[in-house]
Amino acid sequence: MSSEQPLLAARGVGRRFGQTTALEPVELEILPGDALALVGPNGAGKSTLLALLAGALEPSTGGIDRRKGVRVGWAPQRPAQYGRLSARENLELFARLEGEAEPEEAAAQLLRDFDLPGKASPSADLSVGNRQRLNLAIAFLGRPEVLLLDEPTAALDPEQRRRLWERTTALPEAGGAFAFATQNLDEIERFADRVAVLRDGRLIFTGGIDEYDRTQTDTLFA
Repeated sequence: MSSEQPLLAARGVGRRFGQTTALEPVELEILPGDALALVGPNGAGKSTLLALLAGALEPSTGGIDRRKGVRVGWAPQRPAQYGRLSARENLELFARLEGEAEPEEAAAQLLRDFDLPGKASPSADLSVGNRQRLNLAIAFLGRPEVLLLDEPTAALDPEQRRRLWERTTALPEAGGAFAFATQNLDEIERFADRVAVLRDGRLIFTGGIDEYDRTQTDTLFA
C-alpha cells in the first residue's frame, strides 16, 4: 500500500435504498497517478460507488475522504443537465457553479473541444451522442484533479472516444487521477493501471492491471 495521501477515498462506504443494499461497505483509495477501472455486471454497484465518491449520493454507512482543495469532476451514466437550456447555457451555468473565473470563455472552449452545437436550441433536443458529449464536457469544468466517469464512451463515435481518452489520460501524468466504470475489456487493458471488480454490491477484487487475471474475466462478469 502506498504511503502517499489519496486524492479521494471511500472509508467503509455503503449505500442502501430502502431495504435494498446497493453497495456493501467498501474501502477504496484513488491515489495521484491512478487510472482505475471499475468493472462488473449490471447492478454490481459501480454507479453507486462513483456517485458516492463524487458526493452526489450520501452514504448509508462510512464516509468519503477528499484531500483538501482537490476538485472532482463527475459524468454520471445518465446525463445530468437542464433540458430547457442550450448546451452553451448549461456549460455557462455549471461553470459558474464550479467557480470558473470566465464562465463564458470556459463554456466556449468546451463547446469547441467536444464539438457541441453553439446554437440556442434546448439540450433536450440534442442527439444521444451530443447529450453524452455535453455530460462529459460538464465534468471537465473547474479543471478537476480527479475525474469520475460512468460508462463514458457508450454513445460516442470513435473520434470522440479518442479525444476523450486523450484528455482523460493526461490527468495522471499531471499528478491527478481518474476512475471509470466500464464493461469494455479493450478500455480496461488500454487505459487502466488498476482494476476494482464489484459483484452484487461487494468489492471482490482490487489490484494492479498486471494482477488482474484476464483468464477469469468470464467468471468476474458472470
